[in-house]
Amino acid sequence: MNRKSAYARAGVDILAGERAVELMKDSVNSASRPEVIGSIGGFAGLFDASGLAKYRHPILATSTDGVGTKVYIASAMDIHDTIGYDLVGMLVDDLVVVGAEPLFLTDYIACGSVVPERIAAIVKGIAAACIEAGTALVGGETAEHPGLLDPDEYDVAGATTGVVEFDEILGSHLIEEGDHVLCLASSGLHSNGYSLVRQVLLTEAKLSLTSHIDDLGRTLGEELLTPTRVYAKHCLDVIRATEIHAMSHITGGGLANNVARVMPSDLCARIDRSTWTPQPIFGLVQTLGKVSQPDIEETLNMGVGMVMICPESSLDKAIQILKAQGIHAWDGGEVLVREDDKSPVELCGRHD
Repeated sequence: MNRKSAYARAGVDILAGERAVELMKDSVNSASRPEVIGSIGGFAGLFDASGLAKYRHPILATSTDGVGTKVYIASAMDIHDTIGYDLVGMLVDDLVVVGAEPLFLTDYIACGSVVPERIAAIVKGIAAACIEAGTALVGGETAEHPGLLDPDEYDVAGATTGVVEFDEILGSHLIEEGDHVLCLASSGLHSNGYSLVRQVLLTEAKLSLTSHIDDLGRTLGEELLTPTRVYAKHCLDVIRATEIHAMSHITGGGLANNVARVMPSDLCARIDRSTWTPQPIFGLVQTLGKVSQPDIEETLNMGVGMVMICPESSLDKAIQILKAQGIHAWDGGEVLVREDDKSPVELCGRHD
């Protein structure tokens, strides 16, 4: 008869953790860069910083974030290999708005019980998204918290580091009157506003995740689990090929609030809603929840996941680059002199 360890009796399964590491090794090793030293299993991830010597004045950028309550949808559907895109998107796309190239990323998974196959699936998604972003997954931690989390509960978070030349940092200091607002389409809800979405669709409307919604063309669960679009590598291609002044990652707070974060005090961005049509999921939430236009625009991205502010001369080339990479982008507005009583961002017009 095998003796059960004291730690196992307390709910922590060391052997399951070791099995999870074995299952995720190939995924982690695939998400690498030439600067990475060593492999999974060490106490710290190592990254050769000597490459920074090629920069004239390198500035490190860092970002940390999680996924939020979208994890509930992944757990309910028992699909765990897409949530990594949501985590990586939240991290690297905050870096790229200042013009930084993401270099490496670490993740943290907290769970009630280590199920090796589930942990490996989560990490597989993180690694795949890192490859898409051009960043390395250099390490992470899986923490088992029996008693604090139910056996099937988990949460994911992470941190990333990037680099940008000092004189190439993007931001409000570069924005000029007459610049245009280039909007990049989101893949859907991305990872923000899921508390509202769950309340409206699952609690109040009592829809099932397995319900087929004609307007969506698929089940509700499939729609809600659509991965966040990872823009970093695509945006860097645009930054290197054209003149970009500032960018805004459209996450919690919606379009206007996030663009306002990069606007200088003397200018405002006027964005025309009639230049795009949000995906049906946004209308479904608004209609079923009887959510006002201001409320939904302060919560969800409404179909725009990233904004690039640039001179008119950059528009066509930027749009062509993004189109070639499968990202729909369009001229959504312009930058004007801000009047004293005006907000830094004005949403005008109506969606078709």
